[in-house]
Amino acid sequence: MSKASAASQGRTDSNILKWLVLGASGQLGRDWVLALEKDGVDVTGLGRRELDITRAAEVQRVVKQVGPDVIVNCAAYTNVDQAELETGQAEAVNTHAPGILARASAEAGALLVHYSTDYVFPGLPEHRREYPDGYPESFPPDPVNAYGRTKWLGEQQIRAQNGPYLIIRTSWLCGRHGGNFIAAMLRLAGERNRLRVVNDQFGCPTFTEPAVFNSRVLIERGVRGTIHLSSGGVTSWHDFAREIFRIRGLDVALEAIPSSGYPTLAGRPKWSRLDIRQLAGVPGTRILPWQEELERFLHDLP
Repeated sequence: MSKASAASQGRTDSNILKWLVLGASGQLGRDWVLALEKDGVDVTGLGRRELDITRAAEVQRVVKQVGPDVIVNCAAYTNVDQAELETGQAEAVNTHAPGILARASAEAGALLVHYSTDYVFPGLPEHRREYPDGYPESFPPDPVNAYGRTKWLGEQQIRAQNGPYLIIRTSWLCGRHGGNFIAAMLRLAGERNRLRVVNDQFGCPTFTEPAVFNSRVLIERGVRGTIHLSSGGVTSWHDFAREIFRIRGLDVALEAIPSSGYPTLAGRPKWSRLDIRQLAGVPGTRILPWQEELERFLHDLP
């Protein structure tokens, strides 16, 4: 399995002329486009309406037309439960499309930056004790659901090509421009005064704006391979929800329940914290505790 390397390879941020961001209508993709536009960078952002990344001919045509130095793939099939029923669709977007993008980017001499997930790991309860800092990049993936399997296979599709790539695994992604746990909790808090949230699944949130910032640092520093990216610290979904309500001053009674008390189509890893020590070792990256990132996030949220 490929590890991240801080050795300079390929283009760095200083000589990147053109960017192509895919999945630009999603929460991560939108923040990528906004950040690049703010800096006056030549960026083309495409959502699924503009480009079907599962069609090789379309991808090759667009890549040739845009001529990007870097392709950032934020597109993914992310409905974890529905992926159990629509495995073919999840495979098309999460497994086959990354291979298509990797071939097209290799042919164009572009760097492919691709986002993966903590759900590639098994998340066994005992791993919380054995890997208290989280799963390192070198830990063998063993997903417990279809979503995780399709993302893991997509990573392998990228590695099978000959072009430069950077695979960034994130966890519990939250942004201002899409659906996520924070949005769901705030919506439910407006509808109910009592909520039940699982307290035996542990991980760490990743916020999109700092994720984009740190991703750009990784690219600038020439990091290639696979690396983990999240905020600092660890929490459960229950404690994450409690902190959301505390910061917002919402009076919601939270009941902590086991995963068995909230059955879902797809199994979830009980421990999916990512070890981000490699990220922390890259000069210029900024990592804050998840509580601080959440406070900043909610402060700017309407």
